[in-house]
Parts: sequence; structure tokens; C-alpha cells
Amino acid sequence: MKSDPPESSDELRLAPGVSIPAHRVRMSYSSSRGPGGQNVNRRATKAELRLSMADLPVSDGAKRRLRIRSAHLVTAAGELMITCDRYRSQSHNRRACMHRLCELVALAIVEPRKRRKTRPTRGSIQRRLDSKRRRSDTKQRRRPPEGE
Repeated sequence: MKSDPPESSDELRLAPGVSIPAHRVRMSYSSSRGPGGQNVNRRATKAELRLSMADLPVSDGAKRRLRIRSAHLVTAAGELMITCDRYRSQSHNRRACMHRLCELVALAIVEPRKRRKTRPTRGSIQRRLDSKRRRSDTKQRRRPPEGE
């Protein structure tokens, strides 16, 4: 497995208001699987991104949402591991890994709205009861008369 030095810039912007030092993200490369002929056999095109969850500068709630949403990507050591071997080029796979990381972080930092309980309106209650009454009448008409 081959390792890559981080991107040339010092900061990686993951989401609005969330950026981390580039050296925190570790990229490594290995041979890919699937079709591609000699390119797959000879080149290390599969990209693997690793980032410690502790290094993410987001709230505890966002880390918890990220851990829940991407539980299959978090290792036992608490690292977020994203791999990509979709493309035949190493640079495309690296970009896809970074794009996926940015998507995950952006989704995690958005706090879900709390559900507020509401009461059904008088009209909706009336419509529900009318529907139940019509259904009851339909079933009642299917029965044979009681005198027989």
C-alpha cells in the first residue's frame, strides 16, 4: 500500500465553517479490483481516506450523528475510513473520497428540527369519521339480510 502526502494547502474545508489541517487526513493507495486490464494490475488506483473522529472540529451532537449515519465507515479505533475504487485513476478516486467526506460532514452538522406535536383539525377528524362510516356501510351491504 502506497501513502500520499496531504494536499498542498494547509487547511481542508469540509463544510461551511468546518475546516481541518490537511495533515490530519491520511490518504493511502492500493491496487484496485474489477475491470481495467493491465492498469488495475499495475497501478495503485484505489484510494483510502482515514480521519480520526476526534480531529473533527464539530460539536458532540454532530459527531454522534456522523457516527450513527456512517457506522459502517467508522473503525474500532474511532477513525472514519472512506474508500473509493470506482474510477481507473488515482486522482479521481482521491477526489471522490474527499467529496464523500465533505458530504458526510455537511449532513452531520445540520441539526434535525424537533418535531412539534399538533392536534388534528376538526375537518380532518370529520373526514376520517366519514370515511370510516362509508366503509362500514359498504361492508354492511355485503352481508345477507338478517331475516334469512
